[in-house]
Amino acid sequence: MLAEFKEFALKGNAIALAVGVVMGAAFNAIITAIVEGFFTPLLGVILGGIDLTAEVVTVAGVEFGWGMVVNAIINFLAVAIALFVVIKAVAKVNREPDPTTHACPFCTTVVSNSATRCPACTSELPAPA
Repeated sequence: MLAEFKEFALKGNAIALAVGVVMGAAFNAIITAIVEGFFTPLLGVILGGIDLTAEVVTVAGVEFGWGMVVNAIINFLAVAIALFVVIKAVAKVNREPDPTTHACPFCTTVVSNSATRCPACTSELPAPA
């Protein structure tokens, strides 16, 4: 049983998952800081400082906190926007060129390495380096 546990714990998948969880927690701190430090104050200015969490509707003596639901939806959207912006920026930095394509030297259209003419400007292409 100890050998099986050792095999499981030291497998690449388990270690990759552990690294992913730790990186996710660190990434969560970045996104939380962006949302709390930028988006939340911006929304406060836009909404005029309204505190939606205090908004309730009372029906038959039961209070429904609709403001908390709206606030949670706004927070979700702010986190989603922050995630999108950060992931888009990281992807742009990490983007590697496609080894099967190159830019046309005449019009900069991306063309296949096997192409002899550019599909956009119809120029004859030199052999890729």
